[in-house]
Parts: sequence; C-alpha cells; structure tokens
Amino acid sequence: MLEKSSSFLFYLKKPKSSSESKNIYLRLTVEGIISEVSIRRSWTQERWNSKLGRANGYKEDAKELNAYLDAIMMKVLQAKKYLMDNNRIITAKNLKNTLLGVDETKRFILKEFEAHNQKMRSLIGIEFAKGTFKRYSTALNHTKKFIKWKYKVEDIELSKLDYEFISEYSYWYRTENNCSHNTTMKYLTYLKKIVLLCLKKGWINRDPFLEFKLSKKEVEKEYLTKAELKHIADKDFGVERLNQVRDIFIFSCYTGLAYVDSKNLRRDQIIVGIDGEKWIVTARQKTKTPTKLPLLPQAMKILNAYKHFPTNENKGLALPVISNQKMNAYLKEIAVICKINKLMTFHMARHTFATTVTLSNGVPIETVSKMLGHKSLQQTQHYAKILDTKISFDMKALREKLQ
Repeated sequence: MLEKSSSFLFYLKKPKSSSESKNIYLRLTVEGIISEVSIRRSWTQERWNSKLGRANGYKEDAKELNAYLDAIMMKVLQAKKYLMDNNRIITAKNLKNTLLGVDETKRFILKEFEAHNQKMRSLIGIEFAKGTFKRYSTALNHTKKFIKWKYKVEDIELSKLDYEFISEYSYWYRTENNCSHNTTMKYLTYLKKIVLLCLKKGWINRDPFLEFKLSKKEVEKEYLTKAELKHIADKDFGVERLNQVRDIFIFSCYTGLAYVDSKNLRRDQIIVGIDGEKWIVTARQKTKTPTKLPLLPQAMKILNAYKHFPTNENKGLALPVISNQKMNAYLKEIAVICKINKLMTFHMARHTFATTVTLSNGVPIETVSKMLGHKSLQQTQHYAKILDTKISFDMKALREKLQ
C-alpha cells in the first residue's frame, strides 16, 4: 500500500461555554482531508505552543499533559500501522474510527446470510430454483435460533466464528432440533457456503470449518424390485386419482425424471432421436444439466395415454402432474394397497430407474449417469454398490469369458 501524506497536530478549541481554558483536540489530516478528535482535556492559551501542539513550561501539570499527548500520538501511529497491516485504506476517518475503537468493518454472520438469500431470491428461475432458496431460508432461520439459544444475542460477529461454534451448532441440530446426522451435515453445508464467501471477500482470516468434517453417512436408498414395479403397473386401483398418480410414478421409473422435471415436461421436448425413436431432450431444473433420454415403450405408452388430457393440451404439458405433497400422500396409499412395505415417495422412482430398470439389466453406469443428468459418475456409483443383482450380472459375464 502506498504511503499517503499525513499530519497530526494537537490544538486548542474554544468551548461553547465561557471559560478561560480551551478544549484540546487532535487534528488528523490525510491527503488534505481533516478529521478531529477531542481528547477530553483542556488548557489555557497562554501556556500553549501552537506550533508544537504541546503545553509550554516545565511545571508538573505541563509535563503530565505532554506525556499524555505523546501517548495518544503513539496510539495514532499504531492505528495507522493497523490499517496498513490489514490492507485498509488510510483515511482521516478510518484513523479516527480505529483510534476510538469504532470498527465500521465489523460484519455479522446472520446479516451476511440474509444478504446472500436476498440475492438468491432475485435470481430464482435464472440461477436458482425456488426450492433451493427455501432450503437456504430454512438454514438461515435455524442459524438464528441457534445463536439465540447458545449465545443469547441477535447476531454474532464473523470474527467470532470458530471450530467450537460449528461443533456446538452440529450438537444443537442433533439434540434440540432432533435431526439425523445427514440432515445436520446438509444444513451445515449451507452455512459453510456463506462462511466461504466471507472468507473470499477477506472479511475473516480463517475458515472455522477447516478442522470440522462435513462427511455424510452412506444411506441405502430404497427402490422397487422388478416384481413390485410390475405389481403396481398392472394394478387397477378403481380410483382415478390413484391410477393417474401411479401412471406418472411409473413414467418416472422408466425415465428417471425427478418430480419437478416430470411436472415441467412439455410435448415439444419429445423429439425423434438419431435412432428414429422418440427421445426426451430437456435440462434438469436442479443442476441445469442437459439430459437426452431415449423413451422406453412403458414410458411412451403413458405419454400417449395422456396425449389429449385437457390440462396438458392447454398448457403444452406432457403429463397432468399434481403437487409433490399430494403425489407422495397418494403413493403411500398405493404402497398400502399393494402391500409394499417401503416408504414410497416420488423420488423412489428415480432410484428404481437407476437400479431395477437400467443397471440391473446391464446398462453401463456411464450411460445411466448421463440419463440421470448427474454431473459426475460418483453420484451414480452409489446405485451400483447396492445391487447384488448387478454384481451377479457382472460376475456371470466374467465367468463366461473365463470358460
């Protein structure tokens, strides 16, 4: 940082009330800009040296005052060094604030979290999905509750975030909030994003997450077996709403589309592919990853069944998808009717596509990963781990080669 021209001088200033003594002020001048600081002492004009900015004479009171002024000047120089060491601009105002212990650069975690979320809100539909914003809003509310619970304050300075803060926050999630390990790690990840943004901007000097492991425990994802999938597909539930939900669920089982992507799927996104067959060409809303997906006969049959559905024709949609909440509620009802002892949710269809429909039938994991819209193969490898049938399939192929 370049050294700026500066000067510091003590001077007397006449008070508003009539008095023989005048108040002593410190004039801080940087690049011609002046800032004044009262040192809360007074002195008479007759015993003051205006050029030196010091008391005249060798009396004890003059010596004491000059020693005090020298001490203040030392603090001014320390304040200047502090600004330089912290890459702060040296201005008269910054020197005054540093001298008085007023730090205008103090930043607080909840304030920065809120600022981040406001920017995210304005980018919904451009860079972020509405669901992502909701998750960050929930994480912010949790952080507010934790700080209030632990520190009894409304907010906490970024500089006070450390390993203990993160560790206690993790403890709070698992005890006071009754969250699982993976849910706790998920919410801590949202906070970590805010902390890392502050770190990049130079507002904190260290990452409080540095020694904290944010690893998730591997959870086996449930999926439908071939027999269960066939049972649901063949079942006539006698109720239109259940048959409709079943059809859309089965469609996802044979395409791997997530709920929001099935809901937003349009007729014009179904094209004729390079092989002359029908394909879905879209992008995952969650990751914006382009997805090209050949349609299997089971999925094509369902699309044709709802081709002239009134809502679909008016909006150009491919399927009449209801809310995710209702969809999951009806799927639980379907599971009970079909005597399937699994927690059926719409997302299970995606797992079923990855396991029962594709990997179990020998589709290479790289192809499955591409169809699922995963950004990395590592995301897909989890499905391969849980498949005994896939192991059997691979070993059977190996056995035939060796023979």
